[in-house]
Amino acid sequence: MNHGFDTLAIHAGQDPEARTGAVIPPIYQTSTYAQDAVGAPRQGYEYSRSGNPTRDALQECLAALEGGPVGLAFASGLAAEDALLRTVCKPGDHVVIPDDAYGGTYRLFAKVAERWGLAYTPAKVSDVDAVRAAIRPGVTRIVWLETPTNPLLGIADIAALAAVAHDAGALLVVDNTFASPYLQQPIAFGADVVVHSTTKYVGGHSDVVGGALVAADRTLGEELRYHQNAMGAVSGPFDAWLTLRGIKTLGVRMDRHCDNAERIAAYLDGHAKVAQVIYPGLPSHPGHEVAAKQMRRFGGMISFRAAGGEEHAVEICNRAKLFVLAESLGGVESLIEHPGRMTHASAAGSPLEVPGDLVRLSVGIETVDDLLADLEQALG
Repeated sequence: MNHGFDTLAIHAGQDPEARTGAVIPPIYQTSTYAQDAVGAPRQGYEYSRSGNPTRDALQECLAALEGGPVGLAFASGLAAEDALLRTVCKPGDHVVIPDDAYGGTYRLFAKVAERWGLAYTPAKVSDVDAVRAAIRPGVTRIVWLETPTNPLLGIADIAALAAVAHDAGALLVVDNTFASPYLQQPIAFGADVVVHSTTKYVGGHSDVVGGALVAADRTLGEELRYHQNAMGAVSGPFDAWLTLRGIKTLGVRMDRHCDNAERIAAYLDGHAKVAQVIYPGLPSHPGHEVAAKQMRRFGGMISFRAAGGEEHAVEICNRAKLFVLAESLGGVESLIEHPGRMTHASAAGSPLEVPGDLVRLSVGIETVDDLLADLEQALG
């Protein structure tokens, strides 16, 4: 039977526990397991880096939500990205990355992977021809997308870029953190691997750090699983349990995030002290039609440029009260930040440097009129 998203979020990988009937998967807070005989681990469990029932429940649920056969949970989103790169790539390979991306992803490529011998080229992922031009035939191993991108909310056409990547013999990797699997399922459009910082919308409560990979192909998924174990940056059982708890309400939370963001984007779009609003749900957004094709709704992230320039943008962030001044995103509470000086400071001076007048909002699920009032006073 094909179940709906919310049913999968609550039940996939989460059958009642066999011994007691507990409806919530237990936290198996153990490092090792008694074996029935030498070489005969019980149900395959021998050491919690290699396998843990709580983490397995989360991994099965993630795979179901993204529509792939193998899901893997990591200690952070960057740990997931690192494991993916070292599974798929070798020194001398090349990756196309977004010219607008999470600062930590850029740092991983520019400061870590490049020293290992992995070359990269930034490209505008909303421009299919720009991505095609950035590919090095026979050398490019991955085309890496974010959609929407962080923090400028560019939209990449997943299906079109999957075709471009596959024609070049490369894999298409999509960081789906901003959308969440509720709003977008990249594997359905041809992606080979989906990446998540589960810290964000998947966990949803700003109380746990984690990452995930979901593979479209089982063979690749098992290669990733091997490296997950070999490299060891796995999600701990309590972190896995917290993330799984957050997933259960992902659908209802995302609908409220979207409801609130749509109201706020419309409000900002007509404000005299806002030079530009960047939100895929606005018809003025250049990626609006592509986003409408591949997303259920347009998400809870909004960026805008302050009419008064960089210092005005900083003042807005500092004056906000209900919007908490903090990095990260995707929690139930609303956050505000200045990307140029906070999440994307590591990209300063690079092709991924963000405008100084940019403000990024992670719109939470509070009463929207309260959020609008806070923005009104913060804008000055």
